[in-house]
Amino acid sequence: MATRRVRFTFEGDAVTEPLIYLLGHEFAVVTNIRMADVERDFGWVMLELDGEHDEIDRALGWIAGKGVRVDPVAGDVVEG
Repeated sequence: MATRRVRFTFEGDAVTEPLIYLLGHEFAVVTNIRMADVERDFGWVMLELDGEHDEIDRALGWIAGKGVRVDPVAGDVVEG
């Protein structure tokens, strides 16, 4: 098992899609949202993904294919 901290940035229609929900159901990863700021046309979410390395990689590739920017987060993520 691995934990990877990432930041997703959503723009346009991607903001209104349940992509994090789908990510958790389509792939063998657990999503743990730590911080978020979502508005009508733009939003970002910092989260931790728990699962096998390969499965996390597949999940991140899938969500990037949906138009979501994926950036690694270094250091600790503060719980909200």
